[in-house]
Amino acid sequence: MSDTLLGAALARRNALRPPVWFMRQAGRYHRHYQALRARHEFMALCKQPALAAEVTMGPIDEFGFDAAILFSDLLFPLEAMGMGLRYEPGPKLDWYLRSTADLPRLRGGVAAANDMEFQAEAIRLLRPRLGSARALIGFVGGPFTLYAYAVAGSHEGFTRQGLLGLEDGLYAGFCERLVELLAGNMVLQARAGADCVALFDTAAGSLDARQFERHAVAPLAQVVARFRAACPDTPLIYYSRDTGPAHWRALEALPIQCLGIDWRHDLAVTLRAQTARWCVQGNLDPEWLHLPAPELERRVRQVFGGVLELPPAVRAAWVCGLGHGVLQHTPEENVHLVLRLEREMFA
Repeated sequence: MSDTLLGAALARRNALRPPVWFMRQAGRYHRHYQALRARHEFMALCKQPALAAEVTMGPIDEFGFDAAILFSDLLFPLEAMGMGLRYEPGPKLDWYLRSTADLPRLRGGVAAANDMEFQAEAIRLLRPRLGSARALIGFVGGPFTLYAYAVAGSHEGFTRQGLLGLEDGLYAGFCERLVELLAGNMVLQARAGADCVALFDTAAGSLDARQFERHAVAPLAQVVARFRAACPDTPLIYYSRDTGPAHWRALEALPIQCLGIDWRHDLAVTLRAQTARWCVQGNLDPEWLHLPAPELERRVRQVFGGVLELPPAVRAAWVCGLGHGVLQHTPEENVHLVLRLEREMFA
């Protein structure tokens, strides 16, 4: 890991070109994925290790990203907890948490993480294919985000329901069963060969800063502590959309190396303010990649130009990426364009 651009950036000491990878870089916009999806169900692409490895490698071979992220889905821990999981085509659980009376139906504990062994096997297949120059990222969902799906099937639906169950014991009971399972899932990925693990907590931005500390960070801290006890040297990335400095302060005590930020933040300003504590990852607006190429290039050059004006020590702690995932109908040529500009401007 230390020999990769991503590893150096996560340690805040990268003296070369910033590493670049995109959330959802393997996905529906990409012809390689579309060809595989035409022959295989989504669940097979995730659960058959050879297929998951092939999907993961598609954007590496096509675009030359500096890191691969395991192709999988963050809801598999809910399936391991006994809630079922299918895609029609979006994710559907067999049942949803409605009250504390549902809690005994949930499995928990570290042993349930073995249900995600297919992720570990895919990672073991990927590690030699990537070579020593590219990093491999594992990932899980944050506890709060997984709860939002367990209650409402999406974080948007959960917000519409008024943050159901946070104060009446339902969320606490869910986390009691989830924490060891989720940490075990992360350990499984790291021990199989993931160079770092990302925690995607996209729903947590629906919370204000005080709620975020109480409901998102408190169970997250438990997960991270258990993971750190087993994997003390594996870097962690934390990303939550719609959060800002008031939220991030609650994360400062956690042993997390990288803070992912969304597109709403000025990148140069955030790098100046945050890289004394974190590596910062982000944050081009994914919608920009739908623009005509000349306009996309103009905007990207402006953002990258602002970063180039920063001191090298600040740039040393930046991972170039999007402020969220690649959108479904993104033109492949625009992905090529962003990566070409990044290599050209930071050569």
